Amino acid sequence: MGVRGLQGFVGSSCPHICTVVNFKDLAEQHRSRHPGGTPTIVVDAMCCLRYWYTPDSWICGGQWREYFSALREFVKTFTAVGIKLIFFFDGMVEQNKRDEWVKRRLKNNREIARIFHYIKSNKEQPGRNMFFIPSGLAVFTRFALKTLGQETRCSLQEADYEVASYGLQNDCLGILGEDTDYLIYDTCPYFSISELCLDSLDTVMLCREKLCQSLGLGLSDLPLLACLLGNDVIPEGMFESFRYKCLSSYTSVRENFDKKGNIILAVADHIAKVRRLHQGEKKLEEILPLGTNKALFYKGVASYLLPGQRSPWFFQKPEGVITLDKPVVSMISGPESHWEVPMCTDPESKQEVPMCTDPESGRDVPVCTDPESGRDVPVCTDPESGRDVPVCTDPASGRDVPMCTDPESGQDVPMCTDPESGRDVPVCTDPESGQEISLSSDPEFKQEVPMCMRSESKQKLPVGTNPEFNPEAPMFTNPEIKQEDTINTGPEMKQQVTMVSDPEILQVARAHHVQAESYLVYNILSSGEVECSNSLEDELDQALPSQAFVYRPVRQRVYSLLLGGGGGDTSACPTVKEWFVYSGNPLRHPDLVRPLQMNIPGGTPSLKLLWLSQEPGVQARRLDTLLACFDLSSSREELQAVGSPFEALCCLLIYLFVQVDTLCLEDLHAFIAQALCLQGKPTVQLVDLELDHVDPRAVQLGSLLVRGLTTLVLVNSACGFPWKTADFMPWNLFDGKLFHQKYLQSEKGCTVEVLVEQNRSRLTKFQALKSAVCRACVKENRPISSRRHWRPHHSGRWGRQESSSHRTSSGHSRSGQGQHWRDQGPDALKRPISRLLGPRVEHADFPLCRLLSVPAVWGPSQTQKASSFLMTQT
Repeated sequence: MGVRGLQGFVGSSCPHICTVVNFKDLAEQHRSRHPGGTPTIVVDAMCCLRYWYTPDSWICGGQWREYFSALREFVKTFTAVGIKLIFFFDGMVEQNKRDEWVKRRLKNNREIARIFHYIKSNKEQPGRNMFFIPSGLAVFTRFALKTLGQETRCSLQEADYEVASYGLQNDCLGILGEDTDYLIYDTCPYFSISELCLDSLDTVMLCREKLCQSLGLGLSDLPLLACLLGNDVIPEGMFESFRYKCLSSYTSVRENFDKKGNIILAVADHIAKVRRLHQGEKKLEEILPLGTNKALFYKGVASYLLPGQRSPWFFQKPEGVITLDKPVVSMISGPESHWEVPMCTDPESKQEVPMCTDPESGRDVPVCTDPESGRDVPVCTDPESGRDVPVCTDPASGRDVPMCTDPESGQDVPMCTDPESGRDVPVCTDPESGQEISLSSDPEFKQEVPMCMRSESKQKLPVGTNPEFNPEAPMFTNPEIKQEDTINTGPEMKQQVTMVSDPEILQVARAHHVQAESYLVYNILSSGEVECSNSLEDELDQALPSQAFVYRPVRQRVYSLLLGGGGGDTSACPTVKEWFVYSGNPLRHPDLVRPLQMNIPGGTPSLKLLWLSQEPGVQARRLDTLLACFDLSSSREELQAVGSPFEALCCLLIYLFVQVDTLCLEDLHAFIAQALCLQGKPTVQLVDLELDHVDPRAVQLGSLLVRGLTTLVLVNSACGFPWKTADFMPWNLFDGKLFHQKYLQSEKGCTVEVLVEQNRSRLTKFQALKSAVCRACVKENRPISSRRHWRPHHSGRWGRQESSSHRTSSGHSRSGQGQHWRDQGPDALKRPISRLLGPRVEHADFPLCRLLSVPAVWGPSQTQKASSFLMTQT
């Protein structure tokens, strides 16, 4: 995370940048400077997860009671000294950081493989050096902090920008995290979570001013340094040759520094020399091998500029001009740069006029003063009149274009080139989107009509035309998103294109998202793209399917609910891009997943009814919708008999056992027994619990259940919260070690009485929960049997990453939804192709072996037959 090599450089080469401070003392100093104010620390929660998770056991699915207690202690310690905490979580992955996200997920896969190898070899949990955070930790930490009364926010972009922006705008005491990007942002002080001693409230403050002194740079130079070194936006290899060029010409190499440290010093020295030459971007353009990476480079630098901040390294552009895909913060040299502005003589007026550098040509061009803004803008020569005219930046190409005078308003408007006629035509501003669009003559009406350009097809379309030519994926522009809102949220925010057209629904979803009350709903509605990180899944164990596939049918029905516009028709629903980690997925492309039609008594209700209505009976419709998302409408009677707080757990267990037929009665006993025994156990007793050994299958089952609980969070929020959130929080339902203990006991053949620890009331409740789950599964033609009664074929090893490992969701009724994964085999070729493919709708570029869902035990001849069958069906 952050700037490549900077953390090591600070720790080994510039330790004076790090200063030990005490939060209690800092809070007192803050109150003396701001009487009546509350000292506030902004917490980058994503950086802190592994430091908050202090339980010794992490392999079994999570020690959630212990974790909740640790969070409560953390909050209590700061509250006791009068410090307010505000927590920020990542709410999405920005597109320019997707490659880095994928890189980390693939690295995690390798770490998880080593973890399972260790478990199988040693039958115990690996040491802390192999620590991997439990599945769902980030999601449930949000709800834990809200339960503890803390202000918790989910970002609309990468969280570090919003953290830095909030800290600056609200004069916060500082930022608590572990990301060297906070050394680059010009914001409030940055404190290290890894160095925090909670007992004394001592930690380390990393001072960016001292960093600048060590490097001979100004604060405004740090974003440039970060991009030249490499960060989450700029790949480390992009400027590798440039960095070594700087190192070869660096004359102050320090022997006591390592190579990376000297490279940082050399790059900083080069930046300082360019600054002293007062030539800024021109020199950078000449030296840096930007090429096609120019836009990405400038985007990387701009990503560090908080609202109201400017960079001396950027060519001046008129205020309000949109370049690339973001509103541009005015980026001119600040007072600290003291740059000299070159001048030239205007041949007509014989007066000197200022000059600026054209970033495209690298040549100096004259500028004139915009009478409205009072700012200098560049000019160019009109080839027809021979006169100098002001220019502005074309938002599509990023090139400077001339401006002409609007005869009605008398104001200058920009011009662009009509690709068909080759002539310059004026552009106007779309009142809804706020974007500039060209005016072209309509041959039928003999008047100018606005046009927009599709970047993919370069085809001009009249404004108001749906730019997405695929009728199955309609996109709508939300007119309610204000331009000033997007500008204040950061450099990546742009005029929002969303998957739904109802601004009220989008506003409600956005509010729940920002307040960390929902999960993935706003991502689906706003961008149609979701992601899920790694789970503890054994890629070599083909008997259990990946959680990504197990819960995909649920997500597909949620997509139908959110994007279908009510009524349940999925024919016009767009596909959703899923970045879910599972074995065999290289994450080169997202899975393109189609919504799945829902079967709800009375039809699919609208989101306005589910989210906004207070009418009697709506809560029942919400519950009907939730059960329909799990395709368990027929199980409502059994679930209502169970009641709170186990209704949600039983819903999840029914779904799991219907989906995955390698789950047996012993597994069900373990799941139910641990949930019941958890209710009466204090946290200290859970801490002292010891296991005979660690079983890799139990590890995977624990992770599978927790991922199911996160799926419940998604469904519950999408359906208007029919269930209380507390009913499926893991600290109320699940403990990793306790489940593991019950699993091992159940595998040994222990009686139910032993599983519930000889407690009669638990035994009664156990029988009721088991009966409800088993009856519901029988309704779905899925009797649950003991492993001892299984036939030998149940132990067959199937392709766990293929969609044949779970029930398919092809959009038909329950009777036609496809086969259980146990039914796959050589005779599967005689069945409908949807039963081979399952719910996966793959990218067109995917290899056929990934598109075709076949058991891993099939040989080449069977796979070839399946491939031929697929070709005849498509």
